[in-house]
Amino acid sequence: MAAGYMEIFRARHAARLLAGTLVGRLPNATAAIAIVLFVRAEGGTYSLAGALAAVYGVANAVGQPLLGRLVDLYGQPRVQLPAAVVSALGMTVFALVGLEPLPLAYLSMIVAGLFTPPLEGGLRALWSSVLRKEEQVHTAYAMDAVAQEVMFTVGPLLVTLCVALWSAQAALIVLNVIGVLGALWVVVSPPSRAWRSVPREAHWLGALRSPGLLVLLGAFLFVGIALGSITVAAVSYADGNGGDVVYGWLMAGVGLGALVGGTAYGARQWNGVPERRLQVLVALLAVCYVPLTLMPGPVVMTVLMALAGVFLAPAIACSFVLVDRHALRGTVTEAFSWIVTTFMVGQSFGAAAAGPVVEWGGTVWGFVVPGAAGCVSLLVLLATGRLLALPSGGAVVAVSSENDPNRAVEPRFSSVDRA
Repeated sequence: MAAGYMEIFRARHAARLLAGTLVGRLPNATAAIAIVLFVRAEGGTYSLAGALAAVYGVANAVGQPLLGRLVDLYGQPRVQLPAAVVSALGMTVFALVGLEPLPLAYLSMIVAGLFTPPLEGGLRALWSSVLRKEEQVHTAYAMDAVAQEVMFTVGPLLVTLCVALWSAQAALIVLNVIGVLGALWVVVSPPSRAWRSVPREAHWLGALRSPGLLVLLGAFLFVGIALGSITVAAVSYADGNGGDVVYGWLMAGVGLGALVGGTAYGARQWNGVPERRLQVLVALLAVCYVPLTLMPGPVVMTVLMALAGVFLAPAIACSFVLVDRHALRGTVTEAFSWIVTTFMVGQSFGAAAAGPVVEWGGTVWGFVVPGAAGCVSLLVLLATGRLLALPSGGAVVAVSSENDPNRAVEPRFSSVDRA
């Protein structure tokens, strides 16, 4: 298992790009909890904290594909670093000014969210120019998915540590400064500076003209709904079984399961087409949500939550392979950014839907939502399997040495954005 990952880290620039991207994404990974803690410290209500965090999230979801398109058009350094600086300035204004005047607080959240740099999509576009074998790129996608789980686990701990050592205001400023440094470390690297997207056909839909990408977006909207609904159902469960401590263990279980599953998935090479493999992974993901409705004691429930997370990171990693294949020429960063946006929107929808469901039918029905969402995601993939199996018109690279200088074994491996 270690050999496959060490092969990635031995590749020149790979460790730097992964580490820099994770550090650069720290402000985004910690934004929700940092905003809530700051508003509470300023004497604001939880409703206001939730509203400001929601505004940040919506602006972030809008900004990712737009900035991703600009990266494809103008390169990474010209977009990623300025966006990181503007986003950090928006959050810094919020931290220094506080909640009054309130319109300025909302405007700061819009700016901070809208200009969050699309570092995730940028990293995935770079992997094929840094790594020399297709199987290495697939392993890197799995490692990327695992790193996300680590970041979203460690990030909140860093926020609480900064608040304990200094203040909620300092936490907002420090984490965003660190984020800018991470983005800087990425964009001054040779792969980022040299990367150029291939020419693209001008069209206002951009990456969304790919039918295969639309299928993936539809499927992962419901995967996001499943994950978002679990967070609400888990709160309801914890309220009757030990409170916040139990909730922390439940969510840690999901993260641990995803970490283990993603690590194991990326450690081996997989035979067969990724379209079928994604269907199997999403089916297993949906099945593993079902036992949560049994709602046993906290210890067993934590184990079931970990089981529910096992196939999350592998499904995400497999989707990255398919996004890469179906991204039209010159739209790879935008395509990956659309996946990020769709997943975030799905999580928001899931959380919003689970609340009324829990109030209406109780906690058990809250845990029905993720299973149902997982089943719908699987149905989307099964119903549109032929579209995923077809190569995207702009991503076919088998006949082009310019697009695929290493001549990948699988003809639709879309190394369309090499330096």
